[in-house]
Amino acid sequence: MITNVSLVTLWVTDQDDAKKFYLETLGFVEGTDAALGDGFRWVTILHPDHPELEITLMTPGPPLDSAMAESIRRSLAAGTMGGFGLATTDCHKTYRDLVAKGVEFTQPPAERPYGIEAVMRDNSGNWLVLVEKREYNGEDFPH
Repeated sequence: MITNVSLVTLWVTDQDDAKKFYLETLGFVEGTDAALGDGFRWVTILHPDHPELEITLMTPGPPLDSAMAESIRRSLAAGTMGGFGLATTDCHKTYRDLVAKGVEFTQPPAERPYGIEAVMRDNSGNWLVLVEKREYNGEDFPH
């Protein structure tokens, strides 16, 4: 029986730079950082309150074929790769704190039916959604 999601992959341009961004800027903690041979490095981070979910910071390359790796590199360079969502208890404050740390936002906090949302980019070009959730239902969305 599947109990939860335990690992997700985030494509990055540089594992050291990405690891530093997530640890020092966003407050994640280090999971694993291991050289596995043939130049392959396994780097994971996790949120300290949710150690059951690791995020692996992967550079585009093997086991991907060269065409797929190049496609991911182009998407990262263009800033069109989706990352993941991050929950916050105060979107406006978290936005101000992260802007002060130099984080690039493509959308400042805005009211949505499901809460307050802001969109930022990590230092590899992935977009991350920052959400302060509130209760909602289908009637809250225009049809």
